[in-house]
Amino acid sequence: MTRAAKLLLLTAKGVLVVVLLSIAATTGFARDKYETIEAQAFGTSTQMGQNIGIKVMIFEFSTEESRQALVEAYMKGQNQGLVNALSKMPAVGRIAITGTLGYDLSFIREIPTPTGRKIRFVTNRQIRFGEAWADSQSQAFNLTAGEFDLNDKDKGKSSGILYPAAQLVIDKEGQLQIELRQNAWRLSGIIDWAGTKGEN
Repeated sequence: MTRAAKLLLLTAKGVLVVVLLSIAATTGFARDKYETIEAQAFGTSTQMGQNIGIKVMIFEFSTEESRQALVEAYMKGQNQGLVNALSKMPAVGRIAITGTLGYDLSFIREIPTPTGRKIRFVTNRQIRFGEAWADSQSQAFNLTAGEFDLNDKDKGKSSGILYPAAQLVIDKEGQLQIELRQNAWRLSGIIDWAGTKGEN
């Protein structure tokens, strides 16, 4: 190997190390700055035995005005009205399956409880290429939603639920219902990494 080739190889290795270190630093910084909730999602019923890791990063909580806008959008256009309104909202967080980039969350709400707080989120579900190409009925279930019930007094009692593919419908009695494409996923093993105060 010539001297120039050795120098080029050494430079390439140095650049790779710098890039890897900057990625690690950015990941750590993001978790320090924003509240991040990690959990294990367990399938129920027909998905029993399946489990995946999920991560929700909260940039900020949605305002009361945002909540009201979603309510009004649903009243006007039902599920599709809600989907349209969510698509126009700026990202307030991200949800990802461990090992993926994930996608933006459009609405995250914090609700105080006697033992801690609930965090509810909803966003438009990413429709996969195969679903769109086949024009499958699953496209109607175009929302992803979930809830964390965080127990500040006993972290082991924190729980949650994830609706990977859902739509909102009004039943025969006029009540709002969540209709699922498949079953809800149970969230447990929840770790709440608090963000930097004042950031979210």
